[in-house]
Amino acid sequence: MIFESQNIEFKESWRDEYLKWICGFANVQGGRLYIGMCDNGEVY
Repeated sequence: MIFESQNIEFKESWRDEYLKWICGFANVQGGRLYIGMCDNGEVY
């Protein structure tokens, strides 16, 4: 199972404000934004 971390974020559905997360990931070590997953890592 995958867990949220500094480079991994789960979101249940898309919102335009998540573009800030993507920019943040791009400005550091990178990261992954998973759409359609609950905070506990289960598929929504």
